[in-house]
Amino acid sequence: METFSTNEIIQADLMETFHRFFGLNIIESVPIQRGWLNLKWKIATNNGTFLLKQYNKQRYKYYNFDDLLRAFSQQKRLHGLGLACPRLLNHEGQVFMESERRERFLVMEFCPGTLVAPGKANVYQLYELGKATGKMHCLLNDGTLRSKNTPKLVLSSRKERLAHWDSVWKQAKEADKKELLADIETQRKATEMVNIEMIDALTPGWAHRDLWADNVLFNNDMLSAILDFDRLDYDYPQLDIARAVMSFAWDKQLKLPLVSAFMAGYREERTMIEGSLTRSLQWLWYMESVWWINVNMDEHSVPIRFAKEMNWLARNYKVLPDLLADM
Repeated sequence: METFSTNEIIQADLMETFHRFFGLNIIESVPIQRGWLNLKWKIATNNGTFLLKQYNKQRYKYYNFDDLLRAFSQQKRLHGLGLACPRLLNHEGQVFMESERRERFLVMEFCPGTLVAPGKANVYQLYELGKATGKMHCLLNDGTLRSKNTPKLVLSSRKERLAHWDSVWKQAKEADKKELLADIETQRKATEMVNIEMIDALTPGWAHRDLWADNVLFNNDMLSAILDFDRLDYDYPQLDIARAVMSFAWDKQLKLPLVSAFMAGYREERTMIEGSLTRSLQWLWYMESVWWINVNMDEHSVPIRFAKEMNWLARNYKVLPDLLADM
């Protein structure tokens, strides 16, 4: 008796639903092995190629339904206004659909292009990404979406953060992970320099909030598409800039020509005051360091790069203003 895996059952259900909703004959469906838990397929049909993204039921619990709908509506609007991002398909007016077996999914046009490994982009790609990011931020903050009272990012006080690092250091010591102690101490020393009130120097607004190497496609030197708007929310757009810079322009050190190219492209579309990049990188570190520097970080796989980024930012926290003086 033939048995089927859970993923095969989900795939069969979604392919049948895709055919029924859109009336397209599926020639081939190829799994895309990228992302956490959510399943994706590249679907070749008799009338074009599409990407189907399933929302894993376990991971879906972490999403807010209304926030997702807003994100999808903005992706649709941004595409219509010329931003390089996938066009979403809809069935009976709905882009966020549900199959017979109650699997949530999206269908979008398949954007040709390739991922560029973190730290391996060139100046032309960084310029194009900077320009697209500036355009995206302008459109997201053109008044179509009403501002929220508070940004998504809520930062702990310096006192709380120092206590956090003391706790992590103790956990590593008790677990006999002596090799982690230096990294944790690096984070603590940088935290001692933080002036938490300086977050006011950043301007809140609507942002992508996941702008890193896995969510950007290029065709040679040109930008093909910005992907995955699931985390779009009211926060600090400058953190998008910092995340993109660290993902694409950092490889053991910041590659300043790449940073300069990104900022040149960004400023063609949106004003950014002098010194903003330094503060953006400092607050990116303050936000993300607790995600990646922890007692289990020696067990990380893909996120190990993020831990290295956080250590570099912590070690260079004080010199960033001089390093990026002309940015």
